[in-house]
Amino acid sequence: MKAIPFGPTYEEMLYPDRVSPDIRSQALNKLSDDEFDPINLFNITWKNGGNKVRKVVLPRELTGVEANIIVLLGKYFPSGSHKVGPAYATLMEGCVDGEILPGRNTILGPSSGNFGIGVAYICRLMGYESIIIVPAAMTRERVERIKKYEAGLERVSGEEAGMRSILKRTRELMKNPVNRALAQFELLPNYRFHRYVTGHSVVEAAQETGNGKIACFAVAPGSAGTIAAGDHVKSVFPEAVVAALEPFECPTLSRGLGGAHRIEGIGDNLCNLIHNLLTTDYVVLVHDDDCVKGLKIIQEGAQILTRMGVDSNLAQSLVNLFGVSGICNILGSIKMAKYLHLGPEDNVVTISTDGFDRYSSVLEDLAARNPGMDNTMLEQWGEEIFWGLDSEQIFDFRAQEAKNHLFKLKEKDWVPFGYSLDYLETMKEMKFWDREYERVIEYDKRIKELRK
Repeated sequence: MKAIPFGPTYEEMLYPDRVSPDIRSQALNKLSDDEFDPINLFNITWKNGGNKVRKVVLPRELTGVEANIIVLLGKYFPSGSHKVGPAYATLMEGCVDGEILPGRNTILGPSSGNFGIGVAYICRLMGYESIIIVPAAMTRERVERIKKYEAGLERVSGEEAGMRSILKRTRELMKNPVNRALAQFELLPNYRFHRYVTGHSVVEAAQETGNGKIACFAVAPGSAGTIAAGDHVKSVFPEAVVAALEPFECPTLSRGLGGAHRIEGIGDNLCNLIHNLLTTDYVVLVHDDDCVKGLKIIQEGAQILTRMGVDSNLAQSLVNLFGVSGICNILGSIKMAKYLHLGPEDNVVTISTDGFDRYSSVLEDLAARNPGMDNTMLEQWGEEIFWGLDSEQIFDFRAQEAKNHLFKLKEKDWVPFGYSLDYLETMKEMKFWDREYERVIEYDKRIKELRK
């Protein structure tokens, strides 16, 4: 099968109706029929075939709050996660700049999960060899998906917390000039994709709900790409707040501490380089096991949720839409709705990175840890986890002194990896981020020229 050298522009990922109708039609047909057809590059979008953002507004009977909790659904992207978007954007920009060449370079994908899967998938479609560098403890479903996409796999264990061992191993592999890293934590295509494609989609998703505005955008920073959507949200709704969610067991941003936890893809013990700290207003802690239990409750569908008052058909429609990090984002959104005292016209928007298809082993582990688990226990969990959430463990980072704490964390994490204090200083001004964002126009122009 012939690979496609260049896929969609940023504009076409945001507005798939601006893709050639013939290509758009072919891509939609292949989305479910043949995931390995390179035409699927043109399915990298938050929009469905009707050019509407794929989303769900959660029932109040589940959330326990009056505010509307709107969740964008990443499971419908090719490869099953929206992380395929920044993976493509990062590879695409490297190709445009002539730094990555087909037939010559091998692509490295450092990741704790979905980004690595996205890199493996994109490389399969675009004709590149790839090596995905992941934690040794990655779930079997993720490992199986990476192997399915025929990528090489390095599982790294180390004494250092989080992603540091992964980043160190990536740099060792980069000593071979053939290898090129799609370093999601460091490279700004990740930021550009989410501020532009995800940001505009988030705003569009809220237009038909409540007052049509966004009071809060709440999301857990994995690589700190997705949270960049908040920069666009704030440009449209200056009164909106952005909340970064992290595991209670790994309070890196809030308290400067690390720790192990069960929410794959977030809380990697780093203050990520591409995280625009200027626009993060709050940091919210969410217990990891609440996220796993919450996923179990939703996966039971009508069997449990109807007891909480959710319509049975709606309850069943929620099955398979979320992963553990998606539940974390939902719980964090509920906490922020309570903290901000939001009403029925107010909207909190968040993201579900992937779906349930890569979490069966997580629920198997939950069952092993709770041998007496039955419907009565699940109903009790539902009341405690969703309805019983408090508005505690929310940290206000709007003041300059609090921002300085975050800036210091970034310096501590990234100076050892070769970034200068002068470069990190430039990130303390919004003009740095705006300048990087504006490069979307430049890359779109160059992609169109190269596609000719």
